[in-house]
Formats: sequence, C-alpha cells, structure tokens
Amino acid sequence: MLKTALSRYINNFKGFRREVWILALITFINRAGTMVLPFLSKYLKENLHFTYGEVGWIMVSFGVGSMLGSWLGGKLSDKIGFYKVMVFSLFTSGMMFFVLQYITSFWGLCLGMFTIMTIADMFRPAMFVSLSVYAKPENRVRALSLVRLSVNLGFATGPVLGGLIILGMGYQGLFWIDGSTCILAILIFAYFVKEKKKIMTHDEESAALLVPKSVFRDKPFWVFLFISFTTAMLFFQIFTTLPLFHHEKFGLSEFETGLLLSLNGILIFIFEMPIVSIMERKQINRMKIIFWGSFLITLSFYVLLMDAWVGILGISIIIITFGEILSFPFSNAFAMGRAPRGQEGRYMALYTMSFSLAHIVSSKVGLEIIGIFGYATNWFIMGSFGVVAMLFNLWLQRLVQTEKQINLS
Repeated sequence: MLKTALSRYINNFKGFRREVWILALITFINRAGTMVLPFLSKYLKENLHFTYGEVGWIMVSFGVGSMLGSWLGGKLSDKIGFYKVMVFSLFTSGMMFFVLQYITSFWGLCLGMFTIMTIADMFRPAMFVSLSVYAKPENRVRALSLVRLSVNLGFATGPVLGGLIILGMGYQGLFWIDGSTCILAILIFAYFVKEKKKIMTHDEESAALLVPKSVFRDKPFWVFLFISFTTAMLFFQIFTTLPLFHHEKFGLSEFETGLLLSLNGILIFIFEMPIVSIMERKQINRMKIIFWGSFLITLSFYVLLMDAWVGILGISIIIITFGEILSFPFSNAFAMGRAPRGQEGRYMALYTMSFSLAHIVSSKVGLEIIGIFGYATNWFIMGSFGVVAMLFNLWLQRLVQTEKQINLS
C-alpha cells in the first residue's frame, strides 16, 4: 500500500522537460539564497540602530521597488524576451548584494533597497513567461506547482542557513553568500538552458482571440487581479500578524511558531502536486477551484475567532494551507492563459504586482486594526475581505462565460 502511494506521488513529478527542472533548481537556489530578507528588519534595528519608523520606510522602499521591478520585468519580457531579463536580473542583483552591506545611511538604504528590489523582482514575471515556453501545455499548472515547491523549500532552508551564517560570519557573510547564490543560479541557468521562443498551440491562439488587445481594457482580468490581491493580502497575515498572535495570546516561543509555520511548507510539499494533478486530469474549471481556495483561506480566519484553545492555531494553518494549494497554482495558470500572444509579460507583471502590493498592505492594515481594535476584529475583517473575494470570483465566472458566448455568436 505504502509502495503504491509513493509510486503515485512520484508519478506527479514525471513528464517535465529538462528546462523546467533547471528553472525549479535555480528558483530553489535563489530563494534559499535570499537569506538577508528574513533578518533585514533585525539587521536594520539592532546593527544599524535605526528607529522603528525608519525601518518601516526602508521596508516600504523595498515593497515599492518590488512592484516596479515586477512591472518592468513583464514589460521587458515582451520587448526583448524573458531570457535576457532573467540573466540580467539575477546577475545584477547578485552584484548589488555585495555592495549593499557597505551602505549604512538611512537615505542610502532607502535608495539601495528600492534599486535592488526593482532589479531582483524583474525575475519573477520573466520566470513565469519562461514556464509558458519550456513547459508542455498539458502540464503547465504542474510545472507552476513544481516551481512553487522550490520556492517553499528555499524559504524553509534559507532562514536556517542564514542564522548559521550570522553566527559564524556575521551579517557581512550573509550579504556575500546572498549575492553569490544569485550569480550561481543564473550561471547554471545560462549553461543548461538555451533561449527559446514561444510557439502557440491552436487552442492558445483561439483563447488569445477572446480577450481585448490591451491588458488595461481586459475587465475580467482586472476583476481577477482584485481577487488575487485580496486572497494574497489574507494569506500574508501568516508572516506578519499571526506570529505576534501566537506569542501575545498563547505565549508561544519563536521556535514553536516556527514549527507551526513549517507545517504549511510540509503540507504543500506532500499534497500540492497530487491535488493539482487530480484537478488537471478532471479538467475542473480553474475559477471554481480558486473560489474554493478563497473559501478555505477565509474560513481559516473565522476559525481563529474561537481562540480559547491553542490547538485552533494548528487547525487554522492546515485550512489556510489547503486554501493556498487550491488558489495560487491555478491563479498563476489563469493569468498566464489569459494573456494574448506577445503580452504574456505584461499580464504576469500585473499578477506579480498584485502580490507585491498585497505584501505591503497586509502587514500595515493588519497591524493597524490590531493596534486599535484587537486581534478578534482583525480576524473578522480579514475573513470579510475573503467573502468579498469569493463574490468577485462568482462575478468573474459570469464575465468569462458571457465573453465566450459573445465570441462564439
């Protein structure tokens, strides 16, 4: 029985081209290498002695740079090709990490973080476009899930390695290794993966005719972006307000919170690929899958209102993780499939920008609500945002259906 289950699990990872595995590998190296990020606010506060307000503004510069980089990466992917953007982004951001350690002034760090994130996050939309080229049409959603697994494994590995490097070499060592991993990743990519143009299948060419020529006139896509932003804003609470709640309400240590958050990564590693494979085989409507993902993420916050028992934290993490598994891979696939030929980069840029904006808004809004009204109010408001996302999802399904009927008539 166990052997059969293991064989079925391994089968979910079969059928990918070599280029997809290389993309997954460099994504893992890159994400594991971004060791500076989990320790950035601590470094700014304790080593450089900035005030909380100054740290906040530096992090805002970080977020704004991320948004601009996502837009530029998508735009340039359409103009000059994703391959050149990926090589430039990883190599240049790697070199800039070497320089960043020597900048210690407030304005210098604001400019430095803005610049490095602008260049670093050009990589994300370009990488999504590359998957639409190197992955076979029938397994693109699974390819996206494979890259997501790499991201999660990288995020799980990076902070542990970063902590060890800080103990052994200090923060300077962190910057050197962070930059080196970016350069190593892109050298592997450039050596093993050759530039390739996208060849549209007949189905994709037909689908591209169903949407407006400009992304700014694609109403269904903007409704979809609102759903993505709202869902991501809720999910990012897992990294901002939830760890504080763990400690202030239940007295959990950093280690115990870390174990709870690691449950998210473990569940994704075990269940995401099999679930995505089943959904794809059954050809279930992607927007319906995203709807149920939004439902689970919403439910995870309403569950937290029953905070008399510490076990509710684990239940909430399990529910939000399965919501993430349903929402994010299929959201990626919807955005990629929605783009007309030649505009894949712009569509994926706006999609990744919605996540960057959600990251900025999530912590700010959540912490403000908690500061004024308390945790219970924040969980209720976040859950209510989730209900709005679900209603917009139903609207989007109707818009897409109407659009198809108009184009068929």
